[in-house]
Amino acid sequence: MGKDVLKVAAGELGITESPANSNNVKYNTWFYGRAVRDTANTKYPWCMAFVQWCFDQAGCRLPHITASCSNLLSWYRTYQPERVVQDPKPRDIIIYNFGHTGIVESTTAGTVTAIEGNTSAGESGSQSNGGGVFRRVRSKSLVTAYIRPLNNYEEDTMTGKEIYDALNGYLSKQPAPAWAREELEEAKKLGITDGKEPMALIPRYQAAIMAKRAREATGAGKKGQ
Repeated sequence: MGKDVLKVAAGELGITESPANSNNVKYNTWFYGRAVRDTANTKYPWCMAFVQWCFDQAGCRLPHITASCSNLLSWYRTYQPERVVQDPKPRDIIIYNFGHTGIVESTTAGTVTAIEGNTSAGESGSQSNGGGVFRRVRSKSLVTAYIRPLNNYEEDTMTGKEIYDALNGYLSKQPAPAWAREELEEAKKLGITDGKEPMALIPRYQAAIMAKRAREATGAGKKGQ
């Protein structure tokens, strides 16, 4: 994933329709491929378009493109039911029971905080067609389901060193096969490794040494051959 979807969503806080009550907003323009404007404020609700836009901007476009909350949930229940979960985590998509959605930012025992598009800043305005991007804290009793489109966010954003260390940690717990032990003994004789971590990944410089010495051992590195 290129960007953190929560950072993308948080960067949109405070964005509102222009003009007010028109549903004319960049998330709809992205979704429909053109600017839309509804003077009656009854068409083009964009809470789901906002969620879709955020994941797209983060480099992880959702597998089902829709502006409907119920349609997205239905698709996941049909094709990826394992991603419809009960316990929310940050970056999950939240589907409310009043036809609304957002992206989970944090949770407590009884509430969930989400960044939502097309809602109001407070309880006094429309909650599902309020015209702005706001952070809202709502009761979990209002939730129909959570969708977890990302496998594991922490893994998706690991650095190269973190990936290397994680792989080394996994491999260190695996038994070395017979052929690997034989190769290890040869590598120890050549001074390439001390053999203390037989299942550890080797850095590039060690791989280069091994390749060079293998060529020299076969005579392939000699001039004229």
